[in-house]
Amino acid sequence: MRKVILHYHLFKNAGTSLDAAFKENFKDDEWVTKEFPANPAKNREEVAQWILDNPQATVFSSHTAQLPPPEFDDIKVLPVIFFRHPIDRIASAYAFETKQGGDSFGAVLARNTDLSGYIETRLALPNDRQCRNFHIQRFAMMYPESEGSEFERAKRAIEELPFVGIVERFSDSMAELEEWLRSEGFEDLHMKPSEKNVSRGPGLSMDEKLRELEARMSERAFQKLGDENNDDLIIYKSVRRKSILSDS
Repeated sequence: MRKVILHYHLFKNAGTSLDAAFKENFKDDEWVTKEFPANPAKNREEVAQWILDNPQATVFSSHTAQLPPPEFDDIKVLPVIFFRHPIDRIASAYAFETKQGGDSFGAVLARNTDLSGYIETRLALPNDRQCRNFHIQRFAMMYPESEGSEFERAKRAIEELPFVGIVERFSDSMAELEEWLRSEGFEDLHMKPSEKNVSRGPGLSMDEKLRELEARMSERAFQKLGDENNDDLIIYKSVRRKSILSDS
């Protein structure tokens, strides 16, 4: 059976570093990338067709592909996705968007306001998930809305997906990923951890990063940020605890 790796490249979740490691292991035409429409049915249909249309490819990477992974009779899809501390991810997104060019909403907003303004503006938009429980929205897509709340579906996805990496434990996660993919038949895989496209403070501890972030924001904005990401924080702590226990 053909086996392919599908990297769900979540924005500012070490995806560039992960793709760099994949590219070191596969030929140019074996790693492919593409973006997809937001409509869930159309998205999943096009992702499945993308895999079928690229029989030479082994690694598929996309910022916009939506869970669940497509299913085929003769192709096994191996989904790879990372989770990051949600507050640190938002700060990293802001830092990245202040520097990037282009006229996307996030980039224009970041270049024209401070961190508090960026976060408060995005939180004021009901359907904008960049600064509000970003991860659980993406993980919850694994199952239909009829199968539980967004939080319940995201938690179930975390439990049932074969691999969920932790950005803050990138080296350990890469070792785990290598072991799993080797067990799936990629015996010669060597996933070397290297940091690419890092937007802020790679040498700081998480506590230091959060204190630095809090100092840059108003007390009200920082409190609201925590409240609006409570579900993400709960699941992040659960995933991180599970990862640490698996190493002990």
